Amino acid sequence: MRIAVLSETDGAETRVSATPETVKKYKTLGADVVVQAGAGAKAGIPDADFETAGASVAANATDALKDADVILKVRRPAEGELSGAKPGALVIAIMDPYGQDEALKALADAKVSAFSMELMPRITRAQVMDVLSSQANLAGYRAVVDATAEYGRAIPMMMTAAGTVPAARIFIMGAGVAGLQAVATARRLGAVVTATDVRPAAKEQVESLGAKFIAVEDEEFKQAETAGGYAKEMSAEYRAKQAELVASHIAKQDIVITTALIPGRPAPKLITRAMVESMKPGSVIVDLAVERGGNVELAQAGEIVDHNGVKIVGHLNVPGRLAATASSLYAKNLYAFVETLVNKDTKELAVKWDDELVKATCLTRDGAIVHTAFQPTA
Repeated sequence: MRIAVLSETDGAETRVSATPETVKKYKTLGADVVVQAGAGAKAGIPDADFETAGASVAANATDALKDADVILKVRRPAEGELSGAKPGALVIAIMDPYGQDEALKALADAKVSAFSMELMPRITRAQVMDVLSSQANLAGYRAVVDATAEYGRAIPMMMTAAGTVPAARIFIMGAGVAGLQAVATARRLGAVVTATDVRPAAKEQVESLGAKFIAVEDEEFKQAETAGGYAKEMSAEYRAKQAELVASHIAKQDIVITTALIPGRPAPKLITRAMVESMKPGSVIVDLAVERGGNVELAQAGEIVDHNGVKIVGHLNVPGRLAATASSLYAKNLYAFVETLVNKDTKELAVKWDDELVKATCLTRDGAIVHTAFQPTA
């Protein structure tokens, strides 16, 4: 069994899909691991560290792909990137499959079995494979760090001989994994923290971290969570009531961090131009959904926009701003999944195609798109 670890071709991607730690684990599964030269450079992992762990280093992607049974990446392979991959090889990555019909067709045409890690079901045995949670956790932490860096004042209350510095007020919009980590991080820094979410379960979680929960708690709010634990899209009436509450609250905040995403849909707009203009100069907004169209009307992907003195931070690939930690967690997510695809006795790949994890994540197989959610309509 040969496992190939490819470099990322997207210039904004700093993460790598394996680490020396997981290379050693793959070796115990009986795998030969080949790492493309420079794959870990942006995450601070030199080729020599992979070699010390037991991997061989290939000069280029073509050499790394040759005869590989499993191909590991962070992002979906770009067009032509799998040229030379053998038919039936397993390609495992964050595939971002929604609305990517041509890209999925290209994966099918490459005759590989493509697995999308972000489709992993939220069940107990798959928690260790949950890339959305591992990466969102870091994004929530980094969002607070980035906001603090742009905010020209201290975060905690400070009592000095020269006078008292008031604590910064930080508002987190969306209390999923990223939002809750942002709440916890902002609390650790000493801010006065509030948070909102459309899911009722979030209230208790927010309050358990010492923050105040802000929401219109009507009947629709009580039913606003899917069976999978995601937020539902709310009605126009609810959104209007919530927006009114949030607008008055935002005007008093120093930092706002938005984290709201709905799988397969554009990010919901939470902050309008008028809300931005209600904030004091020197305030900061961090939009973690900017790559999906953004929660903030004035946000620009990859830029920090200054609007009337309010900074709107729209960094791309926020987990990748903590490349070493993000790679470590992502690589462990991948290993946990790959381990389920290997027969421990024969040390060979033995994919159970009817396993619920495989069925939930497999996009393409035998030249066709097999995932029912992404099959082309006639």
